[in-house]
Amino acid sequence: RIGVNLVTFHAGFIPHDTRDPEWNKLIQRLRDLVDVYHGCGVRVGLETGQENAETLAAALDALDRPTAGVNFDPANMILYGMGDPNAAISALAARVEQIHVKDAVRTKTTGTWGAEVPAGTGEVDWAGFFAIVGQRLPDCDLVIEREAGEQRVNDVITAARLVRELATWIE
Repeated sequence: RIGVNLVTFHAGFIPHDTRDPEWNKLIQRLRDLVDVYHGCGVRVGLETGQENAETLAAALDALDRPTAGVNFDPANMILYGMGDPNAAISALAARVEQIHVKDAVRTKTTGTWGAEVPAGTGEVDWAGFFAIVGQRLPDCDLVIEREAGEQRVNDVITAARLVRELATWIE
C-alpha cells in the first residue's frame, strides 16, 4: 500500500551442502516468506555475503520463485570470505535486483571478520565491478550503504563520487 516493491534481507546462513538437514527447512521458510511478499506485489532480494555465489544460486533454484533475487553486496563477499565480488556478480547477474555500494578489507586473522571501509579504499575492484554492472545490469539500482566508521556522511559523499566517476552509463 505504501509503494514498496522490493524488500531485501539476509536469509541467514544457507548451508553449503544441500544434504544438510537445515537446507530444506530454510528453503521452505524462505518460500513461505517470498510467497507472502509476492502476494503483496513485492519482490525479495537475498543479500550476498554469508554464502558463496554458487550456494546462493542453488538456494534460488530450490526456491523456484521468480520474485526472489539477489541484493548484491560486494563488501559482504569480502567480509565473510565468500569469494571474489566480481566473479560472484557475474555468476548472479541474471538474478540481481539491487546493488550495495560498500567496501571492505579481508581479515588478517583466520576466524574473524574483516572490516568495512569507505568505498574505494578497500578490496573491491570498483573499476572492474562497475564494468560488469554497466554491461550486464545498467538499470539496476545502486544503494550506498555505510554501516561503520566515524565519518559516515563524508563516506557516503565519497561513495557517491566513486559511483559518478565509474558508473559512466548513469546520467
